[in-house]
Amino acid sequence: MKDSSPKVISFPSPVPSKADYQRVKSSYTVKEIKQLFGLSEKTIRRWTEQGIIQASSPSQTPDFVYDFQALTQFRRVRELRAQGHSIRQIEAELQGQLNLFRVETSRIARLLTPFEEALLLHEQGDPKAAEHYVEAINEGDNVAEAYCNLGIINLERGQLASALDNFTLSLKNDPRHVEAHYNLANLYYDAGDFQLARLHYEAAAQIEPGFSLVYFNLSLVYHKLGDLSAASATLEKYRQLEPEDEDLEVLNQLLKAMKGPSPFNQKMD
Repeated sequence: MKDSSPKVISFPSPVPSKADYQRVKSSYTVKEIKQLFGLSEKTIRRWTEQGIIQASSPSQTPDFVYDFQALTQFRRVRELRAQGHSIRQIEAELQGQLNLFRVETSRIARLLTPFEEALLLHEQGDPKAAEHYVEAINEGDNVAEAYCNLGIINLERGQLASALDNFTLSLKNDPRHVEAHYNLANLYYDAGDFQLARLHYEAAAQIEPGFSLVYFNLSLVYHKLGDLSAASATLEKYRQLEPEDEDLEVLNQLLKAMKGPSPFNQKMD
């Protein structure tokens, strides 16, 4: 969204500027957890310092880093929040799970699953990652996550039909898989199918109301569909969730333009 020319109130096209496809990763920063799960950094750090959530930060890392096992805990937090549990109730359940985990890990050394092996290969850029994701799917190991990441690999290969199939199968195995909804929405947006893009962005936002990136892209879709009121509201929501966004000045200009009359309609692609 940044360039040296004067600021013009317009949306990028054809790809939303915040629309990076989301794959399940082997490690996440505090900021990424906050962005994906809508938790405050204060809560994330407190849970980590109390040992409720296990970080995997190497000693030289200045901040906490979380692996895939921690990610499953944060997804459990999402489920409990959706069920109406308070933060205190969630902490109690996580503490109970942590005690069980400590008992199990004290008995045997845990080996990497096929999916976890695929994650590591994927991040190393090893083409064998795809084969390991297929192996994970065949063994029933994190099937939705494996399909989602396989979709990312097929996107990178330019195999859009296969990627679409992968993201769809991810949702078939887990209808509430946020990354798969988000990726499908981006795929449909890029293809110009804004109605289907809206459907999946809205689903992602409903499942995880704190997932900030979805609101920026959803705002673009509402604009494409001519709903400026909804576009303004969702962009405002993104601004609230990402008050430190480096493009905040431009976002403010977009919001002002949306609330005004003709200039917005005239300057949008």
